[in-house]
Amino acid sequence: MNVKPNLDRSNRENIIYMVIMLIGGLALLYYNALAGIGFIAISGVVFYLNLKNNEVKRIEWMRYVENLSLNMDKIAKKAIRYLPIPMCVIEFNGKITMHNDKFSEIIGRDRLLDENIKDVVGEIDLTKALNDENEMYSEIEYKDKRYSIVYRVIKNRTNSDVDYMMVLYWLDKTDYLNLKEKYINEKTVIGIIEVDGYEEVIKSADEENRPLITADIERVLSTFETESKAAMKRVSKDKFFLVMNREELKKIELDKFEILDKIRHIDHGNTLPVTISMGVGIDGETINDNFKMAVGALDLALGRGGDQVVVKTKDNFSFYGGKSKAVEKKTKVKSRLIGHALREIINQSEDVLIMGHRYPDMDAMGAAVGIYDLCKACGKESNIVLENLNDSIEIFAKKIKKDKYYKGIFINHETAIERCKEDTLVIVLDTHRPNFTECPKLLEISDKVVVIDHHRRGVEFISDAVLLFHEIYVSSTCEMVTELIQYMDENIKINKMTAEGLLAGINLDTKNFAFKTGVRTFEAASYLRKIGADTIEVKKLFNADISDFTTKAEIIQNTKIINNRICIGYTSSEIDNVNVIIAKAADELLNIRQVEASFVLGQKDGKVFISARSLGDINVHVMMEKLGGGGHIDIAGAQLKNVSLKKAYNMVHEIIEEFLEEDK
Repeated sequence: MNVKPNLDRSNRENIIYMVIMLIGGLALLYYNALAGIGFIAISGVVFYLNLKNNEVKRIEWMRYVENLSLNMDKIAKKAIRYLPIPMCVIEFNGKITMHNDKFSEIIGRDRLLDENIKDVVGEIDLTKALNDENEMYSEIEYKDKRYSIVYRVIKNRTNSDVDYMMVLYWLDKTDYLNLKEKYINEKTVIGIIEVDGYEEVIKSADEENRPLITADIERVLSTFETESKAAMKRVSKDKFFLVMNREELKKIELDKFEILDKIRHIDHGNTLPVTISMGVGIDGETINDNFKMAVGALDLALGRGGDQVVVKTKDNFSFYGGKSKAVEKKTKVKSRLIGHALREIINQSEDVLIMGHRYPDMDAMGAAVGIYDLCKACGKESNIVLENLNDSIEIFAKKIKKDKYYKGIFINHETAIERCKEDTLVIVLDTHRPNFTECPKLLEISDKVVVIDHHRRGVEFISDAVLLFHEIYVSSTCEMVTELIQYMDENIKINKMTAEGLLAGINLDTKNFAFKTGVRTFEAASYLRKIGADTIEVKKLFNADISDFTTKAEIIQNTKIINNRICIGYTSSEIDNVNVIIAKAADELLNIRQVEASFVLGQKDGKVFISARSLGDINVHVMMEKLGGGGHIDIAGAQLKNVSLKKAYNMVHEIIEEFLEEDK
């Protein structure tokens, strides 16, 4: 092993020795001149020979260093050339100044010096390497190979100048990524399929045609099983269990689950359409996780009205279909069972708090007063949580405040939170989304929550309710509460004004019995009329000011019709009841010939309100869900915070354009 000699140190030591010898010679000269002269002469000869020897060593060392440098340069060049990883050195303008054999191999030619890297491999982002402190990475595809490029900036010093270059290492990740993709594609997917309202659909056809419907359902599902390379097992008369891999699911998703349309085409004289709902669970840690997610996804699909597929992962949901209206169930067994269960829960509770959604309308308020009266009939005190009045309920709320029967009916948020305990019964009406309730804090405090709602289910849901009455085919929450009162106990009597509030809620959500109105809707209205509800008084609850008509006229003037099918309008007037006015305007716009859906926007208190209406062929619920809203297939809405009216208008316009493009 060669060690570099310290020549400078040797020179310093020689000088020290010479000085010592000189001092010794001078001392000797004092005592003996001849001996002193001889000693000094000999010392000079020794010093000269030592200096000459050091010079020889220095020259030999320089030759050694030069040879070593040349050898290292050759070794470095060979190491770079035969490096098993493709590598190139480029200037910041992309000019290639050096590369190795492996880089030539992946490019397919040898002479690459002075060429631009972008001309050789195509577009490549060189700005990633501007940070000279850390290595940067990017992905690139070249000649059916996938590479991870590692960038590194180096400083090349030439005299007093510093020249910056980039070193690019090309790591071939093709095999790894292909293996990873194969692993993902072969992951197991669990699906559960349920025929929506199977009994009702079968009974809607003549008896001789019923076996044909069942056979066609099995045929379509069997074809789906074969085409998707899946395994399917019928577990009950209306439910099927499905197993497939992730790759086949991707193909089915690209086709937007065409099986939904194929099933819908089954027709053997059945008056109710044949539809299916499917829940799919993927990306779970275990098969059991996927199964649980599939069950949850199916519940969500059914809660949104059926005729759709919900694909659930650990963190996300995807929705497909949802074009059909929910089929009304003629049986009232569930209402009767829920009614008895609710009475038991109320009787076992010391305190009852009732609330609807924020900015309550007459459906939420009418239902709340109905539950209040029901609690009173059961001998339990209750209160409705309401912070502020709005124009939707102002007339009705002021009317019941004046009536001694409803004394102290309303309490604000602060009072409700102070009163609420773990065993306090909290009844949520006309919404199932925790953050949409009048006072979400109550849901965190209470362990006894009852939910009564008719909206299509969204991802956000009050999942820990002790009693859930969620029927999306029902016209309104007021209809549901009316049935609960009707079948809870024959001895329960409610106030005339309560009946009018319930009828007003049904009127509002059915648009005077024009939309989403079934046989049970008329039966509920008939019951309310029977116990004293005055239709004239109900009509007065919806009386409007002249300013409301002016605002509606502005909306109609600002309305644009897209593709002769969908209206979109807006008002820039910031009035207190803008959410009510835009809802009425959206209803009015559906009276235009050929218009199938309408969207109206308004703003108030820094929020943009959107009201959407449809005649049923266009699912406005799905469209509003993209903006964080929801509702029904034909009545929906959304609220946007920190968004200008113009931006919100453009967002809705884009959603409409997307729908029309997909509908082609």
